[in-house]
Formats: sequence, C-alpha cells, structure tokens
Amino acid sequence: MKTIDYIPTNKLQRASQLVKTGVKVGGNYAKYYGKKAFNSDLTREELDEENAGDIYDGLKSLKGSALKVAQMLSMEKNILPKAYVEKFSLSQFSVPPLSAPLVRKTFKKYLDKYPEEIFDTFATQSINAASIGQVHKATLDGKNLAVKIQYPGVADSISSDLALVKPIASRMFNLKGKDKEKYFQEVEDKLLEETDYILEVRQSLEITAQCSVIPNLKFPKYYPELSSERIITMDWMIGEHLSEFTAHNTDQVAADKIGQALWDFYMYQMHFLKAVHADPHPGNFLVDSDKNLIAIDFGCIKNVPEEFYVPYFELAEPKNINDPKIFNDKMFELEILREDDSPEELKFFSELFHEMLSLFTKPFHHDTFDFNDETFFSHIADLSEKYSKDTQLRKMNGNRGSKHFLYINRTFFGLYNLMHDLGAKIVVNNYKQYID
Repeated sequence: MKTIDYIPTNKLQRASQLVKTGVKVGGNYAKYYGKKAFNSDLTREELDEENAGDIYDGLKSLKGSALKVAQMLSMEKNILPKAYVEKFSLSQFSVPPLSAPLVRKTFKKYLDKYPEEIFDTFATQSINAASIGQVHKATLDGKNLAVKIQYPGVADSISSDLALVKPIASRMFNLKGKDKEKYFQEVEDKLLEETDYILEVRQSLEITAQCSVIPNLKFPKYYPELSSERIITMDWMIGEHLSEFTAHNTDQVAADKIGQALWDFYMYQMHFLKAVHADPHPGNFLVDSDKNLIAIDFGCIKNVPEEFYVPYFELAEPKNINDPKIFNDKMFELEILREDDSPEELKFFSELFHEMLSLFTKPFHHDTFDFNDETFFSHIADLSEKYSKDTQLRKMNGNRGSKHFLYINRTFFGLYNLMHDLGAKIVVNNYKQYID
C-alpha cells in the first residue's frame, strides 16, 4: 500500500480537501441524474458506491477526527446504505500508513531516540493503519511488541475538523438552539482524550487489571517506559480481527464462548466500573487460536455518572417502561423530554422513545439472549427505516437526551452489532459472579 509523507494539518488545508471531496460527490450526482433521465429503472447503488469511495478517499488523506467519523459511521449498519458501511469499515484497520522517515521523526520528537536505538528490531512498515494512529511490530529482549504511533497534527486539528462538520451534523439531526453545543463538546472532548496516549496507557493498565477476573478474555501488557504522549508500546497479541473470525466461523460453541466473554466484559465495566470501552468495533478485538477474546485498544473510555446510569438502566426494566408516570419522570431525568416542549412534542417523543426502548432493551428482559435472532435485528432495522422517513420528526427540535447518550448508545449499538456478527447466545447476568 502507498505510504503517506505528509498529512494536512491546518484548517485551510483540511477544508480544501473536504471541498474537493464535495465537488466529486456533486459530480457523481450530476452523472447519476443524467443517466436516470434515460433509464427510470436505474437504482442508487452505483451512486452510493461512487460517493462512498470518494468520501472515504477524502477522509483517509486527512486521518484523525475526520477519519474517525467514517469509522463511527461504519458501525451504523441499519442507517447507512451498504456501500458506505463496507467502504467506511476500512477505516477500522486499513488506511494508507505513514512513511518510514515520518515514523522516525515522530520517535525522535516524542522519545528522543530513533526506533532502532530503542528496540532490538523495528519494522519500518506498519502492520495496521487506522484513524488516529498506526501499529508497527518490534522486538526487545526476546519479547514481540506492538508499537502504536499517532499521526502528526491529529490533536491540533480536532477542533477545526469538528467546526467543519457542525453545520452538516446540525442539518442531518435537526439540532436547534444553543444547547446543541453540549453534543459537539462531548465529541471533541472524547476525541482529544483519544489523542492523549499517556492517558490511554493509564486507562489500559487500570481497566485490564480490573477486568482480568473475566475468563476467556485477554489483554496485552503495556510498557509506560516505552510510551509517550504520541507513542504506545504493548505486547504483540496473536489472533485475527473479530470481523475476520466471524466471516468464516461455523462453530457455535466458539461463538458463544467469545460472545459471553465480550458481553461480560462490557456489563462488568458498565455496572461495576461505571467506565466503559466506548469504541466497540471489530478492529479493537482479536480472537486467538484457543477462541479467547483479546481487547487491544482503550483510547476511548466513557465514564458513566450515577445521575445518568440510574435512570438509564431503570428504563431497561419493562415494569418501568410500561408505567406511564415512571416512564415520564425518567424521560425528563434523561433530558429526552424538555420543559419547553409543546404538548405535540411531549406526545411525539414519549411515543417514539417508548417504542425504541421497548425494543432496544429486550436483551435485558431475559435470563439468556440469542443475538442470532434475526427477528430482533430486523425490527431494529424497520424502526430505523420508519423514523428516517418520518416527516414529523424532521420538524422537531433534535436536541434530545443527555450528552452521555452519545457514547453510551454508541457502545450498545456497537456491542449489539458485534454480538450479532458472532451469532452468540449468552447468559445475560453472568457478569455478576465476577463482582465482589
């Protein structure tokens, strides 16, 4: 794969790249409608494929938060057309890497030595390259190591990247008023945390130590002395990406074993640690030859405050969802309903979230749950389709819910998708045995 010697870092350069991408997408639409005029049966598949390709090509040259957006969107399987999901999913672990000279320059700046001065061996060509950093293989004192290097300028460009995205996101989600800024601030804060590799190493050490009680779950060892604010060194873990495993696996016992470990990992964090790995995409998990799950990235950790946790999980219980007074009280606690809502808005959003929560919380209503249940996931897809076409919803103020919903919902959607890909059947409250 071709390497990158330079990443645009200032606002004007990055905006120019996005404008070029917009011109390409505009050309694709013009070409599509030109063909459509002569062929009324033409579908949007070709348009979606061309747009997805051009948008992804534009984002991957920017890397950083721009590419992170594509990574997040690739998990929205029930919202985006298939072409976008397939193309954007490449951002999870397959984008053009930095060149060897740029890698050496980064080492010299942040560890004051070149890689060959630190390690016994260091592969100048990266093994994986994703949105914020790329991974190289190294050895030291007989240990195989993975060395993650952050792309230059990523942290400095986050604020300007999000400023470019804000108008588009506001239109897409119909966000109105000053309080919409709380959502953008939440995203910016989390992205900035992901660029702080000293914080990531600390989070990695803490969470892996606490979650080590869960069986069939492994983590790499981290080396703070070989890490810095832009470089992380950890053990090299042998396995295949979770998406690669699910693509060929036919062993239900293995799927259930891995799925239970994944589910327990998340439930233990959510209910006991009140801090959760909020980036559950396949590129962050490996499966080894013994069918153990390996978690390899702790850059995005979402702390779950008690004032959000309590009402959020109270609504996972059918008796609370179906009690009009309790349900209404929790809707206000979670900022889904607002004091300035009109009677029409109160009625509309109460009904919408009652329908959504009744469906999305189903895994918590049983002792066991089969994530291979196509009926459950088809209902989610149908619900997404229903509200994506709802003209009444487009007229409403989209500022709905606590800012904490952004990453907690992202976590559960990602977890559900991974569990569905595995086709795992799990014991819902199995994690409780690992809590003292």
